[in-house]
Amino acid sequence: MLTREQQTTLLRIARDSIAGQLQGRRVEIDVDRHDEPLRRPAGAFVTLRTRERRLRGCIGSVLPVDPLCRAVATSAVNAAFRDPRFPPLYAEELPQIDLEISVMGPLIRVADPAEVVCGRDGLVVSHGSYAGLLLPQVASEHGWDRETFLSYTCAKAGLDPDAWRSAIVRIDRFEALVFAE
Repeated sequence: MLTREQQTTLLRIARDSIAGQLQGRRVEIDVDRHDEPLRRPAGAFVTLRTRERRLRGCIGSVLPVDPLCRAVATSAVNAAFRDPRFPPLYAEELPQIDLEISVMGPLIRVADPAEVVCGRDGLVVSHGSYAGLLLPQVASEHGWDRETFLSYTCAKAGLDPDAWRSAIVRIDRFEALVFAE
């Protein structure tokens, strides 16, 4: 759990990291100056949306490799400039972009797809070199039921939408703390 102040700090780190990149400088994150929860390793995704709520970028990491404050900074820059679905963000856009951060919980292997709860769980579907991830809020935003959510995650992985029904496809779920500006 993060306090509202810690969430605000992470949102500022994300915006400052993008702004720094736009100005040609790299924002260094001094991990030691942050609270312990922000120093703890955690996966994080940063989602960029236009004021009209259109997706403009979303990239992150599921695994807790870096301290949360650094994971957010890296994900923000990657979402703004390296999401292959969109051109890199330009400076004039930044004031019109809303940021959303998803702090990842642990991956939990799904034994039975009936375990998946839309609105609570995010999904990772994988098979061989194929993998797709959808954050928990995606199902809620689109009004999807469990089967639709599983199908879209398979499609994102480059698999047949019904691949989740196969025992050879791995399904993991996770929860996330999601907050926005």
